[in-house]
Amino acid sequence: MRDVAAELLDIYAERESKPGFAFVQDREQYELFCQGFPYEETEDQQRAIGAVIGDMCSPQAMDRLVCGDVGFGKTEVAIRAAFLAVINHKQVALLVPTTLLAEQHYENFCDRFANWPIRIESLSRFKTAKQQQAVIEDLNRGKWIL
Repeated sequence: MRDVAAELLDIYAERESKPGFAFVQDREQYELFCQGFPYEETEDQQRAIGAVIGDMCSPQAMDRLVCGDVGFGKTEVAIRAAFLAVINHKQVALLVPTTLLAEQHYENFCDRFANWPIRIESLSRFKTAKQQQAVIEDLNRGKWIL
């Protein structure tokens, strides 16, 4: 236990010593994007969104885990974080454990970003090898893909 604790302390000390990327929040665009959320945020969801966006705008490297039961709004937290990243000219990748969840998130992201000039793609077994290669090539060229 002591060895694990010591190793964790070393990892966190090293992380704290390195600068992160401080995202800039364009409040007008961000609020306009948030207005597209078709539901009312819960208190917990508002706190999680605020904490994640606050972390992203900080110069410290982000170290946050968002947990919650199914249907409690974690996807919207991720969508808003992705929006902030993309308007700061960063690419975003969302990793999920199943192909079905990948498709669900793909559809949710497409719906939420429908009114924005942001390209959304997915990589899964539902795409042909040629389609997957095209997405990967575009990612490597730096095209805005979420």
